Amino acid sequence: MKFYNKKFNFLKFKKLFLILSLVFFFLSIIVFLTKGLNLGVDFKGGTVIEMKLSEPYSSEKIRKSLLKINLGDVSVKEFGSDREFLATIEKKGKNNNFVGSIKKHLEKDLNKKFDFRRVEVVGSKISKELTRDGIYSVVLALFLMLLYIWFRFEWQFSLGSILALLHDVIITIGAFSLVGFEFNLSIVAAILTIVGYSMNDTVVIYDRIREFLKIDDKQNIEELINDAINSTLSRTLKTSTTTLLALISIYLFGGEILKGFSFALIWGVLIGTYSSIFVAAPILVYFKVKRNWEEVVDNTP
Repeated sequence: MKFYNKKFNFLKFKKLFLILSLVFFFLSIIVFLTKGLNLGVDFKGGTVIEMKLSEPYSSEKIRKSLLKINLGDVSVKEFGSDREFLATIEKKGKNNNFVGSIKKHLEKDLNKKFDFRRVEVVGSKISKELTRDGIYSVVLALFLMLLYIWFRFEWQFSLGSILALLHDVIITIGAFSLVGFEFNLSIVAAILTIVGYSMNDTVVIYDRIREFLKIDDKQNIEELINDAINSTLSRTLKTSTTTLLALISIYLFGGEILKGFSFALIWGVLIGTYSSIFVAAPILVYFKVKRNWEEVVDNTP
């Protein structure tokens, strides 16, 4: 409780944090353009096979065996344990014997019994449609958020929130490009969740800034914004901490299939909380936010 009673000067180093955010923003773009994303089957098409063996085995041996039968690009990784594996194959099966022939080859070549637990095939046409729809969904979400903030507050708030959201989305994509987690439809869903979470946190702070402007439109704008951030700090930290506890549990114990999704959300909560305090709020200082809201506030207890 003593921690929450302290008043922190978040705007003291506003220029430093904004410059730092710009650096990470452009670094994320550079990493994305040079390294790209590890696109999943959802976006590039291909075949995914989840397989299980009765005893521990090497993923590299499985990969080398699959490369012998001309399947294009092949990746194999452990999927939860050293007995379960996820194989991603560039080639797409055109008949019912495709997966069966792969299983037959593996069992003959490696002299092991394979259990194919899940098979997913995505064609090039569907993958292009999914890519297009994924981009549209993120852009539409950002546009609707911009309109919402514009109508609820003022254009300065709207522009500040959208810049903060773009900051969160681009840096999240840069992080995925850097760590190499598979980027699939579940990650697009995670990014949309990040957009909503970050916007919610930003709106709470913006709403408090507007309340303080109605109470005293003569106060120094930096002091006023700093007071608004401090007054919502307790709520921000409690929400972020409890959310992170659940997400970290999913990341550690949710299995390999949820690793990328939970990583995206953990990163999104951290970067969203950061941007609400150090990007969305301080940027209002430079946008000359409206001071006179011409509304009488009843302060009667």
